[in-house]
Amino acid sequence: MPEPVDVVEMQTALLRLRRTSGLPVVFGGLLSDARHARIAELNGARTAALRGLVISAGSGLGGKSIALSRPCAVIDYPSSRHISHEYDTAVAAEGLRSVVAVPVVVRRKVRGVLYGALREPLALGDRTFDAAVAAARDVEQALAVQDEVQQLLSVTRDRTTDPGEAPGAWEEVREAHSELRALLPKVADPAMREELLSVCGRLASASGRRVPRSRGVQLAPREIDVLGCVATGATNAVVADRLGLRPETVKGYLRAAMRKLGARTRLEAVVAARKEGLLP
Repeated sequence: MPEPVDVVEMQTALLRLRRTSGLPVVFGGLLSDARHARIAELNGARTAALRGLVISAGSGLGGKSIALSRPCAVIDYPSSRHISHEYDTAVAAEGLRSVVAVPVVVRRKVRGVLYGALREPLALGDRTFDAAVAAARDVEQALAVQDEVQQLLSVTRDRTTDPGEAPGAWEEVREAHSELRALLPKVADPAMREELLSVCGRLASASGRRVPRSRGVQLAPREIDVLGCVATGATNAVVADRLGLRPETVKGYLRAAMRKLGARTRLEAVVAARKEGLLP
């Protein structure tokens, strides 16, 4: 069973942090509520003392980072006067001295915390801080995408029964379909990606407009993505920005889709794709 995207991203971010910073110990976890984070992932640890540790906002170095919503560091954790010392036993068991903590912040809300540490009382340089912040940003982006996906999934599940009942409902369905397709390449979790594809398929076939054709037109995923954006009225420049492509690449996908669909214009291509059940 695939691990949740947040677990995978946290593990990947910590591994990258250790490699880019040279820090021997990195660890972190996500918040279970507004004030508590649980250390769930470790890399380079010699003991299990830190695993499962619950960090409260305002307590210790990580708790201070959560409360202030900014990176915090100490040169010598055991003797630092700038933090409280609720977690000294676990920190001492692992032999940590110089530590940096960076919050994972999504839309101004702290969602987790990452740590990097040395077993010597040495000042941490800019390279280390930059690496820690970059690792936290990786997790932030993954969580932001996950949030968008979940929000869109919850909205679109109710739109596939009879979207024609409300005025403008089809435009909403088409917009949701386009947004979901644009998010697909950013989703790391295979199970969530499959669910997204399933919902996209339901949205595309919800109108019941499909007219079977003997030639069975097959478009590449990116060609469908581009047409889906075009169907909402987006220009090539907007499509490129939305999908993270170059404008020239968008034009190439659009030309290929038009050729396969036997269309001479963008509008004809969208109409043909809808008849094929490829777009809602």
